[in-house]
Amino acid sequence: MTDVLGVLVIARNGDRTEYYQDPKTYEGAYTESTALGVAESHQLGAFLRSTYMSSSSPSYIADMKTDLVDTHEVHVHAKAGGEGGVIFDSAIALLQGLFPPNPSNKIVLANETTVIAPLGGYQYVPIETIEPGNDRTLEPWTDCPAFQQHISHVHSSSEFKATAKAAGPFFGAVRDYVFGRPTTLENAIYDYVSTGVSHNKTFAHRLPPTLVEQARGFADYHENAIFSDKDVGGIGNLAGRTILHTVLGTLQRIAFNGDPLQFLLIETSYQPFISLFHMFEMIKEDPELAGIPNYASALALELRRGPAPEYRDFIRIKFKNGTSGGFETYHAFGYKSDIAATEFFYRIENYAIANQKQWAAACHSSLQDDLLHIDPQDASSSTLFSILAAVFLLGMFILFKFVKSARAKVHNSRIRLADDEVSRSRLPQSQYPSYGTPFPTSVLVSCI
Repeated sequence: MTDVLGVLVIARNGDRTEYYQDPKTYEGAYTESTALGVAESHQLGAFLRSTYMSSSSPSYIADMKTDLVDTHEVHVHAKAGGEGGVIFDSAIALLQGLFPPNPSNKIVLANETTVIAPLGGYQYVPIETIEPGNDRTLEPWTDCPAFQQHISHVHSSSEFKATAKAAGPFFGAVRDYVFGRPTTLENAIYDYVSTGVSHNKTFAHRLPPTLVEQARGFADYHENAIFSDKDVGGIGNLAGRTILHTVLGTLQRIAFNGDPLQFLLIETSYQPFISLFHMFEMIKEDPELAGIPNYASALALELRRGPAPEYRDFIRIKFKNGTSGGFETYHAFGYKSDIAATEFFYRIENYAIANQKQWAAACHSSLQDDLLHIDPQDASSSTLFSILAAVFLLGMFILFKFVKSARAKVHNSRIRLADDEVSRSRLPQSQYPSYGTPFPTSVLVSCI
């Protein structure tokens, strides 16, 4: 039996209005929260409270204050880039469920007057917003040349082209319902279709059966291809690699008995989930994770301490996909049980991107590596290019020698004048003949 020392929770935002992302750069358009979305996040917060702050739960964090929030024990990060407004709203709603209003949230003034916080003791939990201009932890894929090239490579791959061809009948059928929006696999239209089905009664009734499910399937394929990589440290896993530094640092802080931190909430968008599922090899255990997590999903990494005399620390990974159901336990790197914290760190820590400098290096080094790489199928064209370049350089060398020789002949054929008529530029400074002070121009004119 292990005791939960603390937990890090990565939560996705709740429902929102349509959100368009440029298929080449993933720059986002405007969107805003809906009442459904904040209700979903509030429900998730209440679920997390019952899981980690109820003494009857097997995952109860025993040493944590649960009635009134202790801001030394609880930290909250929220993504500010992209759909950041929606994410911030979702974080507020989640915290309302996690730490509901409590009449004990009050103060007794010097005149013995008792004042209770508004709304029956509402608890105001500080939220640290992560701006992509200052910190790339939660949005590393924008303004990253190597990632944009990764997107281009995915779209030009034979597998993607085959999938796009197979999706042709679907895009033909849905074209009349998306009102001029591009119907291609690159411009996955699931976001528009799904928001229409959720928010627009007329649209939901007009859309033929199975189209929204097909749209979701192709969107899952597209986003999973973009935000994953065969190499754990590849550029496709950038969203997971930048958030990983916070994950590892938080687990270390929770493990340290002198640090009060016990609960960290990271409210963000869907992209890091996909990367982390691949990096932790959770996809091998459940291939259905290869896609977009539902609104108000949560990925929890619990730090657990084993019994005496060893007191070893273990990590248990849980995932809750949306508002239905509870947590399901997953196993990292093929382990069949909780993984030792030391082993977890050993397997993954070298892939974490810890700061802006490392992010910038990743966004450019991958690009340089790609430019220097020659695929076997391009070997013949590369060889031809090398030959042409060599011929060009040889021609330039011969031309240079010819021009140099011609100039030497011209120089040697010039008439050489004696004494003072030799060019002064060819005489040392001490050998320049002195002709006295030169006449001013006005004197020369008058002499003439």
